[in-house]
Amino acid sequence: MDTPKNRSRRIDPQDRAQLAESPVSARRIIGYFRPHRWQVAVVVGLIVASSLIAMASPFLLRAIIDDALPHQDVRLLLLAVGGMLLVTIATALIGVQQTWISTRVGQAVMHRLRTDVFTHLQRQAMSFFTRTRSGEIQSRITQDVAGMQSIVTSTAVSIASNLTTAVATAVAMVALSWRLSLLSLLVLPPAIWTTRKVALARRDITAKRQRRLADLQAQVTEELSVSGALLSKTLGAAERGAREFTATSTDLVGLEVRSELAGRWRMATMSIVFAAIPALIYLAAGLPATSGGMTIGTIIAFTTLQSGIFRPVMGLLNVGASWVASMALFSRVFGYLDLEPEVTPPADPVAIDPATVRGELRIDGVSYGYPGSDRLALDGISAGVPAGAHLALVGATGSGKSTLASLVVRLADPTSGRITVDGVDLRDIDPQTLTQVIGIVTQETYLAHDSIRANLLLADPGATEAQLWQALAVAQAADLVAGLPDGLDTVVGARGHRFSGGEKQRIAIARTLLRDPAVLVLDEATSALDNDTERELQTALDALARGRTTITIAHRLSTIESADEILVLSGGRVVERGEHTDLVASGGTYARLAGGVNDLALTA
Repeated sequence: MDTPKNRSRRIDPQDRAQLAESPVSARRIIGYFRPHRWQVAVVVGLIVASSLIAMASPFLLRAIIDDALPHQDVRLLLLAVGGMLLVTIATALIGVQQTWISTRVGQAVMHRLRTDVFTHLQRQAMSFFTRTRSGEIQSRITQDVAGMQSIVTSTAVSIASNLTTAVATAVAMVALSWRLSLLSLLVLPPAIWTTRKVALARRDITAKRQRRLADLQAQVTEELSVSGALLSKTLGAAERGAREFTATSTDLVGLEVRSELAGRWRMATMSIVFAAIPALIYLAAGLPATSGGMTIGTIIAFTTLQSGIFRPVMGLLNVGASWVASMALFSRVFGYLDLEPEVTPPADPVAIDPATVRGELRIDGVSYGYPGSDRLALDGISAGVPAGAHLALVGATGSGKSTLASLVVRLADPTSGRITVDGVDLRDIDPQTLTQVIGIVTQETYLAHDSIRANLLLADPGATEAQLWQALAVAQAADLVAGLPDGLDTVVGARGHRFSGGEKQRIAIARTLLRDPAVLVLDEATSALDNDTERELQTALDALARGRTTITIAHRLSTIESADEILVLSGGRVVERGEHTDLVASGGTYARLAGGVNDLALTA
């Protein structure tokens, strides 16, 4: 199978389009290599030295054939043979050193790129992740960066190595025989064109094969994941999935055969070229009109050089396509690095000790519109929540409850207005400190594919065993975990699929409580629990909420009857506010919700 280093390429139209859309500055790329400029210079020097040293072998071979062997000159023979061995050893050792340095430089640059992209994307707002496919993010961090490493390092090394080798070989060929060099100018171009044509045909087939292989891998990922298997079984789609997989696999069979056959044609073409060129040289050397009195040693040395110039010339022809491909990958990765975070950390954060935060929360004239939308999701929301008080948010689907909750934990910033805790704007608090001050449990629970212990320690890496069990006990999950064979070391499975929705939520609640935030946001945190478990958990949450500021997005109105204030949202605005009894007595929107058949209309 061909590798990017040795296969012939034509410029991919998608690479051209990517660069046209997002040009890449060469200065920016050089900036990543600038800290390693001395290592790069050493690599170039080693490549040049290796190419020049290798040119000595043909001349030593000529001396052996023309002088040492015919004249039985043992001294010259030993010197020439020893020289050839030294050339081989020297070029091999230089090659090892050059590969070691260039690989270290390439890996260091790619490491910096990977970490830069990963860290930068962590600073993006949630809206970026909701509009971007997770597979695309993974592709850019892993495949694109890996592709850049293999292409950029091999391209840089290829340019230096192939150019030096081609020039040195051409000079040596002229020095041996200018007549045969002129013949080579006539023979090499059609030979290179033929070989390149076959190689390009194989490249196209290989590209189609890679696309179908990607389709096959995507089908395996989608159909055989936990969620995919569940969907397939519940919808009866297993047979359809099997047919699609079979069709893709069948296409791969044909493409594999064509690829191997094209590869065989390429090898056959190159074999013919490598055999034909020396044959023509021998013919020219044997004809009186073109021989010019050449010795046998000169002919053999020349054919050795002739066969060696073919590959570097082919490599130089491929540099353009490889360079465009590498620039396109840089363009894609830099596109992520150039994203401006919607939520930026403060340049000079206000010093806050999470342990002394009282939790007084104020929402002052907050409005918010999602990027790309002309409609405000929130419009002029204001509310004051004293330290230790309980604010509840209710409203129909799309009223803005969860959006407001996301602003309180600063997953996004208000378009206008501000939110403060103890009088300090959330935008002036260090993000790491803010996560210790305000905690949230959402309706969509996520557990990492790790042990229960590891999931809990995400909130407080220094928590003791006793603290873990205490948090689980408050969240009504201690008995559940204690009953598992591995206890806290039980692996939760992909996205926590080992547990039911209610069990996952209780573990997530324990994780948030472990951090002991001054402000607690419950975004329908009990929506996946049955009535009995919810009542038990609600009792524990009520006890925990004493002295803690709590914002609850209601799933059932019964859970917020004791709230100090209830905001009723509709269309992103507050249409009613007050205590439960007053709102019911007023006969407005809240009263209609409270008198409904069920509470499902409240779900956001």
